Amino acid sequence: MKELFIKNRIVILRTLGVLMLVIGFVVHFWVTPKEGFTQNEIARANIARMEARAIGDSGSSKKSSKPDSSKFLKELKSNQEKQVQYMTIIVMILGVGFLGYSFMSKRDSEQ
Repeated sequence: MKELFIKNRIVILRTLGVLMLVIGFVVHFWVTPKEGFTQNEIARANIARMEARAIGDSGSSKKSSKPDSSKFLKELKSNQEKQVQYMTIIVMILGVGFLGYSFMSKRDSEQ
């Protein structure tokens, strides 16, 4: 197994580097939110908001006895977004590192 790695070290490192870079870019662009909304999306959101308000007004007006957990959910979501962002950065740096290391010539093996 060790001999196989030593023989194909350059190919393995380059493959890992390219794979990690591709995964990093795919995750980054998959998770990154869209910058703008189309007019149809804005109209759908407005209609959904009006429907929810109409349903809420016709129902009972008593409040829920559950504590508000939206603050915790927002904090959890922001922490998850930060973790995904840091992981993509780490994966991309490792990919560049593997690629860079595979292109470095080793002087010990040349002698």
